[in-house]
Amino acid sequence: MKLSCRQASRLISASQDRPLSQWEYLRLRVHLFMCGNCRNFSQQLKLLGEAARRAGRGE
Repeated sequence: MKLSCRQASRLISASQDRPLSQWEYLRLRVHLFMCGNCRNFSQQLKLLGEAARRAGRGE
């Protein structure tokens, strides 16, 4: 079952708040393998989260 970019972006965001199920994780990995735009979004969200955590620690 193929994910749309909208569904993938929702899973990427959800993964910041909770662990994904194995099925969600697998579907997202396959989508990210094929979709450069969603890979970029995932990386940007990860960097933003890391920056927010560093700022929260006063770094």
